Amino acid sequence: MKEYSIFDIIGPVMIGPSSSHTAGAARLGKVARAIANGELEKVEFLLHGSFSKTYRGHGTDRALVAGILGFEPWDERLRDSLNIAKERNIQVSFIETNLGDVHPNTVKFLMTLKDNSLVEVMGSSIGGGNILISEVDNEKVEFNGNYPTMLVKHKDLPGMISKVSGLISNANINIAFLKVYRISKGQTATMVFETDSPVPEVVINEINELGNIENIRVINKAKDGE
Repeated sequence: MKEYSIFDIIGPVMIGPSSSHTAGAARLGKVARAIANGELEKVEFLLHGSFSKTYRGHGTDRALVAGILGFEPWDERLRDSLNIAKERNIQVSFIETNLGDVHPNTVKFLMTLKDNSLVEVMGSSIGGGNILISEVDNEKVEFNGNYPTMLVKHKDLPGMISKVSGLISNANINIAFLKVYRISKGQTATMVFETDSPVPEVVINEINELGNIENIRVINKAKDGE
């Protein structure tokens, strides 16, 4: 039987009106910004399902922009996030679309950075302010942002999981969850580590030095309120 916390019952601390359409949307935006890990030039929000139908009335547009600006769901600046983005010269646009067989509160972020690189993130607001990230740069992943998270994209070779896990363990960091995604054997794969404490920069550098590492994305953000 699922256990419920007081936060599941009364909902998250937030600027309203809806935990799914505002608090969850702001959290999605903040995680997407962390994954992009760069100075934003432009963000296109591809809105699916109920997000596309009610995003203006429920404040989803302001919440998503607040997230990519780095604001928390309870930040008073959320209400004025569209103007703040404009002041910071970040172009934003909202596109109603069909993203396929996904949760109705789903958004795909197309983030163009100042260096002209493009980062794509897709995620859903699944209720009560909770989120699920399902794609990064068109590759399937799955994590909820409740733990410090590290995505390691690498060549699919024997021993890679052991090597990376060993470096994390040597730093006395406990791995709460580990998932591995790949398209086909021997090509590229992505490890998703959710840990009980953030992975420090020195360990990230050690992982990079292993070789056969394509990129590392880090979301060193604990659960809201901790």
